Amino acid sequence: MSKGLTSRNEDYSQWYNELVTKADLAEHSAVRGCMVIKPYGYSIWENMQSFLDKRFKETGHSNAYFPLFIPKSFFSKEASHVEGFATECAVVTHYRLKNDGNGNIIVDEDAKLEEELIVRPTSETIIWNTYRGWIQSYRDLPILVNQWANVVRWEMRTRLFLRTAEFLWQEGHTAHATSQEAMEETERMLEVYADFAENVMAVPVIRGKKTETERFAGALDTLCIEALMQDGKALQAGTSHFLGQNFAKAFDVKFTNREGKLDYVWATSWGVSTRLIGMLIMAHSDDSGLILPPKLAPIQVVIVPIYRSDEELEKISSVANEIVLSLKARNISVKFDNRDTQRPGFKFAEYELKGVPVRLAIGGRDLENGTIEIARRDTKEKQNISRENLAEYIEKLLEEIQISIYNRALNFRDSNIRQVNSYEEFKSVLDEKGGFILAHWDGTAETEKRIKEETKATIRCIPLDNPLEDGACMVTGKPSVQRVLFARAY
Repeated sequence: MSKGLTSRNEDYSQWYNELVTKADLAEHSAVRGCMVIKPYGYSIWENMQSFLDKRFKETGHSNAYFPLFIPKSFFSKEASHVEGFATECAVVTHYRLKNDGNGNIIVDEDAKLEEELIVRPTSETIIWNTYRGWIQSYRDLPILVNQWANVVRWEMRTRLFLRTAEFLWQEGHTAHATSQEAMEETERMLEVYADFAENVMAVPVIRGKKTETERFAGALDTLCIEALMQDGKALQAGTSHFLGQNFAKAFDVKFTNREGKLDYVWATSWGVSTRLIGMLIMAHSDDSGLILPPKLAPIQVVIVPIYRSDEELEKISSVANEIVLSLKARNISVKFDNRDTQRPGFKFAEYELKGVPVRLAIGGRDLENGTIEIARRDTKEKQNISRENLAEYIEKLLEEIQISIYNRALNFRDSNIRQVNSYEEFKSVLDEKGGFILAHWDGTAETEKRIKEETKATIRCIPLDNPLEDGACMVTGKPSVQRVLFARAY
């Protein structure tokens, strides 16, 4: 089953596309640029949601929901924001269809909206217009709200999970009495994302700050986490924005502070999307299929019976069902696949393709010996062990696999971070090796633009733990006090 995948070394992009569809994660829809997330792919997203939602609530946030449609006039109130999204907006102009008399359904020209509605590309404008009615005093602050929603950003060149016209995400929108509180919130949520990426997704990330050119439209500061994929390209895995008072001023959101004076509210927004599934695939998987970290795997353990007769299957099923109960008691998701329509070899390939972390196989000889075959998806190692204390063993094995997957990704990432000092060396490393490159930059948008146009590499971030280091910009030779992180990216 998994033999049909193109090799990563042969064509990484084709390998990715094939894996998404063959592993039953998603498929292209009848609507150009949009995707259907299939049950197996959606269950991964649900697991991500569950972990993140718990963290959001632990940090004091509550979920709410705001309209999908935003009046066009709202976007005109924050100039840099509308400029950042203007080319990606889907616009609703009419509210009715009609029959043209010839059996065709057409837009009713008489049903034109008085004001066009924008299909939500992000919700800052509609939310801050709403917050104006919620906030009068410092006693109403902070507001810590998250929304799980879909958004539309009209993309012409799409790829499943990584870039689609419609995608799923969460967007946090918070309001604060002081600049310091808002900045602390921005940093706190970045760390929530980084912790999730590393300890749940098993993907190491670099925490950093975006340059002025790359920051979110309407933000004063954008913090981000950047991950490295197996093809040497970077992927932005999450962003947290310090919005200052820009949106409060645009929508006239004022409050009476503790001194009795009127002031504008301070804001943040932060979000991650279903592109995290794309990151999960590209950071870990191999030519045989998905490799899923146990914490996100919809099925953590699968049991496959190997039998010659119905009587033998009945005996195996009795043992397998006991194992299922013992694993579920430890909150381990397990599936006993006793389908008689597929042979064991087909099932092995299917679950390897789908990235199930642990596979158990039980045959007649295993019944006699009181043993079971255990296969790890990440290393493909197999061993026969006693069924005694099996649930405890598997629980520890899943923890070991989670750590092993992270360490493998960390070793890959760390071995693909390189320092360069000249522009020629930069271009050479970028073309021949890829990965993250640390280099000096003179801090100007002109140089940043030139590098992007000439090499297709961007400044992914200025790492938050960056050491100060006097140097010279690799392009212009002008003074620089630190290196920044470059890469080609998704």
